[in-house]
Amino acid sequence: MNRFFLLGIAVAVAAGVSSGFADEVGQEIAPWVPGTMEIHQISTGRGNAGLYIFPDGTTLLVDAGEIAKKTARHTPDRPDGTRPAGEWITRYIRHALRHEPDPALDYALLTHLHEDHMGEVVADTPVSGTGAYRLSGITEVGDKLRIGKIMDRGWPDYRYPAPQKGAFVTNYQAFVKWQVANHAMAAEAFKPGRNDQVVLRHDAQKYPEFEFRNVGANGEIWTGAGTATQPCFPSLDQVPRADWPDENMCSISFRIRYGKFDYFNGGDLRGIPYEGFPQWHDVETPVAKAVGPVDAAILNHHGYVDTQNEFFVATLRPRVWVLSVWDAAHPTARVWNRLQSQRVYPGPRDVFATDAHEAALIVTGGLNKLASRHGHIVIRVAAGGGEYRVLIVDDSNESHHITKICGPYPSK
Repeated sequence: MNRFFLLGIAVAVAAGVSSGFADEVGQEIAPWVPGTMEIHQISTGRGNAGLYIFPDGTTLLVDAGEIAKKTARHTPDRPDGTRPAGEWITRYIRHALRHEPDPALDYALLTHLHEDHMGEVVADTPVSGTGAYRLSGITEVGDKLRIGKIMDRGWPDYRYPAPQKGAFVTNYQAFVKWQVANHAMAAEAFKPGRNDQVVLRHDAQKYPEFEFRNVGANGEIWTGAGTATQPCFPSLDQVPRADWPDENMCSISFRIRYGKFDYFNGGDLRGIPYEGFPQWHDVETPVAKAVGPVDAAILNHHGYVDTQNEFFVATLRPRVWVLSVWDAAHPTARVWNRLQSQRVYPGPRDVFATDAHEAALIVTGGLNKLASRHGHIVIRVAAGGGEYRVLIVDDSNESHHITKICGPYPSK
């Protein structure tokens, strides 16, 4: 069966609609249409998960987190607690890829090795039918959907800056090992500077204006020229152990370009060193110098206190910010103030949150200005990349009904 067996239906639905956008508030989100690009920030209340559908139908999953135990500082599970986050993510992906007769993921990428981005493992985490690993976050998604290639910052030995020994990391390693051996999944370390690790897999020649650029990982940052990189961390043999980079600082970052449209994701990068720590703990600044202005970006580290420094915000200056959040401490007030400041960068900007905590709305003044407080956030980029819209999709059930549409925004 043709991989675009629903293409005729999708095109018919889009006929006569500007730029192929056929969505309406109150209706189920329309299927992906070839030539358009989609970025879905999935709301589960338990961690980060983003599905990317590129113009030719190539698919990428960025993170699939799952916090095992929640407290009052966290928002409720989305849609509810009857299924684990990995299963909700899988079901969401299947719906988003319903144009495919056999949905699968061409790529998966973990921005860094933390539970809310890859899946926590505890005593009662269920074991896969293979018996080789437990099911949580990315391992559950990969157990149910084929992944062509998976990338992370540590493969194959996970020893930088120090050996990774957490149960969730060793479980993930077991998953990767089994999938590589039994399902022909490829595994690679993410290499900063390159633009050939994530490519269009189905019709690349039709979309020469698309590029996925590896920006940084493990403190190695693209310079913005060719494929050259430079380290922003000193050699660790010259640094006291207490000052070594932590997991967030080692996060993967990347930029997607489609025509005039640019999007940035930096995982949990830090841009404001904690008190008393060296200035090179600011990773956002060298990343921003390489990336430059973008149309849309996801906040680093969920908008926590150590992120979105003034230079980073002013340099990227997106029209649309995406906030993946489920915690009362995200975003913090100073971060919110920088995002909103016309002194930092002029012009309008909209901030969309997957699930803003009621406590954050009280403590962080001005969050009533969020363009959206709850829901899956879908950026739909028109064919050619000239404009885009932001769709908010109901995350309280699986109706996939649109609750709000913003735009179209012209790409820069």
